[in-house]
Amino acid sequence: MEKLEALFDHITSRVNVNLKPMGIDVRSILQNSIPRERHILYYAFYALTEDHPISFKFKNSNLSGTYFLGKTQVDRSVLYKSNVRGDELKRKGDVVEFNGVKTKLFYDEVIRIINSYLVKTLVHNHSKNPETPEVFRILNTVAMHYSNIHGTTTEGVYLGAFSTADLSVMHNCVIGDFAYVQAGDLSRKIVEPGHVWIKAGDLFEFNYTYPEGVIDKYVKLDENGQLTGKLVEYVDEFKEDFVPIYSTARPESDIPVPDSAYVSPYAVIKGKCEIGENALIVQRAHIEDSFIGKGSNAQENCYIKNSVYEGNNVTAHGGKVIWTKNGKNVFVGFNSFLHGTKECPITIGRDSIVMPHTIIDTTECIDIPENSAVWGYITKKSDLETQCIGLDELAKASDVTLGNMTFKGDGKAFVDAFRHRIDHIREENGAYFDGSDKTRGHAQKTRDAAFNILQPFQSGPDAGMYPSMTIGD
Repeated sequence: MEKLEALFDHITSRVNVNLKPMGIDVRSILQNSIPRERHILYYAFYALTEDHPISFKFKNSNLSGTYFLGKTQVDRSVLYKSNVRGDELKRKGDVVEFNGVKTKLFYDEVIRIINSYLVKTLVHNHSKNPETPEVFRILNTVAMHYSNIHGTTTEGVYLGAFSTADLSVMHNCVIGDFAYVQAGDLSRKIVEPGHVWIKAGDLFEFNYTYPEGVIDKYVKLDENGQLTGKLVEYVDEFKEDFVPIYSTARPESDIPVPDSAYVSPYAVIKGKCEIGENALIVQRAHIEDSFIGKGSNAQENCYIKNSVYEGNNVTAHGGKVIWTKNGKNVFVGFNSFLHGTKECPITIGRDSIVMPHTIIDTTECIDIPENSAVWGYITKKSDLETQCIGLDELAKASDVTLGNMTFKGDGKAFVDAFRHRIDHIREENGAYFDGSDKTRGHAQKTRDAAFNILQPFQSGPDAGMYPSMTIGD
């Protein structure tokens, strides 16, 4: 494994150049987070569709267990069981707008991952970088377990476990465990663990910070890269369910799936489940004893158990929904943990928004009214008094303080932005498919995907490294 060890040393030095001045040294984390032998055990796989023909470049990298779709280049990086989805990259000829200025793309956007270490990380959407709109770049970055890099250019960035960087441009930043940030162009920012921060220039700003001690209970990554907490325990409880589908080249499922829907062969469907029309269940999702209604979806690293989705429900990357009934059009944000029980279930009224990185861990039944926004740490009914608000009320507000949450700015713009984005997600996923090409989304475009398996060298100094290859334009 000499070359793999050399690669880790190379990534460590490149990342530390950016992060050591900010008090972060990634050496022990990269050394200990994943045992080296696991980087040899798992194959990578590349999905091909008519809409996404083969186009990739891998050079001097380890790709163990990683899923690829769309135009991707990986140079001198380690990707462990990550998901790199280029199905929403910008295309040649697209016109994009930054700060009121429009510009036209001269070639298709490509995801470029260079000198980086991504472990169980989701990379998706298209980038928001005005300097290089054709390149979704991840450079000198370390992203830990179950983090999300969503439409975000990262250069010299550390993302903690279960963190999310969303629709931003980030330079020399540290994002703490279970933190969520969507705040535009960032430089030399440190976002503390459990901080949820959404900012759109001078238009609006949402801030929430978890009470002291809560995040350590659910997610804790120590300086040696060892991960503990209730979220990790929950995920680990079901990891054996994925073993059979990753042990064969062509996994199969006997669950009925409508012609307009898609269930990835690399998703787990367990127990008594029903999948509705136009539904989308992507790879590494885990569905058990649940009803997934028409136009609903479960993204990467989502776990849905003993739950009902009435229709057009969106569960963003990493959402976990247990013993919950979601009315129509409910949105569950990134890495949220909705942990109801049979005795104390959760009910969420239609048209509601569960903010990213929300934890609802019930000790009594929780009933969220329709058309509401909910956030924070909720275990009992009284917690809703400071962590839930009607969307119509929020739309009329300009300055709100509830518990640990503050909101300033244009409430209507904030609500409209969320609703527009959620509707766009449904559209992209194919929730509104009516049989026409114009309404096709991921659920329809991915139905006939082919999967190509890529394996590393198994022995000698190259063990763990993947053959360098360049295919496509």
